[in-house]
Amino acid sequence: MDFSQSNCGACRMGAPTVTAEEYAVLIQEVPMWASITIDGVQQLQRNYTFKNFAQALAFTNALGDISEAQDHHPAILTQWGKVTVTWWTHTIKGLHKNDFIMAAKTDTLFL
Repeated sequence: MDFSQSNCGACRMGAPTVTAEEYAVLIQEVPMWASITIDGVQQLQRNYTFKNFAQALAFTNALGDISEAQDHHPAILTQWGKVTVTWWTHTIKGLHKNDFIMAAKTDTLFL
């Protein structure tokens, strides 16, 4: 799958969530991400660690810029030395291919 381009216009109400077969393939591209379910909604989540709060906050702000540019926004919890990022598509209440694309972009930002 091409993880270079997110197309969140495809994340409109009624867009399909990923199938179990698609999930099995896509998660291999972002192996550090875990599947979690909150209120019946499947999501991708990963923790990133940093040396201090300033680095965690800088990562959060950079991720916010990328999210705004893509018009696709995660849940972000910023703590001292740690940022937890959770991706899912709110409008379809589940995972879309774009969530995996954004997870890969988040990993690239961390590197």
